[in-house]
Amino acid sequence: MNKKITIFGGGVVGLTVAAELHSRECDVTVIDPNGAPGPHGCSWWAGGMLAADCEGEVAEEQVVRLGRDAAAWWQSQGAKLTYKGSVVVALGRDRQELDRFARRTENHEMLDQSGLAALEPQLAERFDRALHMRAEAHLNPRVTLTDLQQRLKSEGVKFWKEGAGVGQVIDCTGLAARPALPEMRGVKGEMVILRAPDIRLDRPIRLLHPRFPLYIVPRGDGVFMLGATQIESGERSRATVRSVMELLNAAYALHPAFGEAELLEIGVDARPAFPDNLPRITQKNDKIYVNGLFRHGYLLAPAMARMVGEWLLDGKTPELLHEDHG
Repeated sequence: MNKKITIFGGGVVGLTVAAELHSRECDVTVIDPNGAPGPHGCSWWAGGMLAADCEGEVAEEQVVRLGRDAAAWWQSQGAKLTYKGSVVVALGRDRQELDRFARRTENHEMLDQSGLAALEPQLAERFDRALHMRAEAHLNPRVTLTDLQQRLKSEGVKFWKEGAGVGQVIDCTGLAARPALPEMRGVKGEMVILRAPDIRLDRPIRLLHPRFPLYIVPRGDGVFMLGATQIESGERSRATVRSVMELLNAAYALHPAFGEAELLEIGVDARPAFPDNLPRITQKNDKIYVNGLFRHGYLLAPAMARMVGEWLLDGKTPELLHEDHG
């Protein structure tokens, strides 16, 4: 008889765990009061960069190693990925930041101006060198989540807005799980979506800056997602003028044509994180919690889902299992 699983939370973590367990012939039910993926969840506001090598600048070794498998997992689920790597640049006054970034990361090549022009001609007008992170990919988070949920539903995974847990209960509810996971905190992130038809970028761009680093992710048809803010706060509904101005100023510094862009959307949410900024699988009172993915949701959710599947069905202890002694 197939193992019965109830997953609470239908964001990126809940859906990846559902997909993994469904692929292993479990009887999976997902319960989320909000129904389909949408702006209520922090995974809706993500950049969608599968940038494990870039994360090596500041993240722990596990983030880089486990994140390198993410693109293959998402592709196995039918997600539409763009495999063009990432480009990292720095303004002239911050040139040392590019050298520092190169020392702390792997799988890149330093481009001169002509090399950059071959990848991103408009950037070569303003920057004379850059790093190309060759192995990275990106996806559209909103399309990816919506498509994944619809496919799982069509294959027999049950999606309910309410209900009791049946069988093994797995909680993937992010910050809503704080009463059971008191060490967890919120990290506020803000993002902006612009339409700039005069700008052509084919891959995510990171602009290094000592105070407000920026990443820009192309979404197609002249639409770009800008993000970078990281504020220690669980607030989920208020973007500050200062943060939005810093994002827009950084975009303008990257290319002045962003000054004429159409502002489509400003978003804000809080991402769940533990003190070490690493995710955890926690068992407490017969319930399993998968949480704390910080700003690495799409990058690390596949690895977390795989660990849960191997633990429940193969008896393999998860690498990121956290012992709860409460």
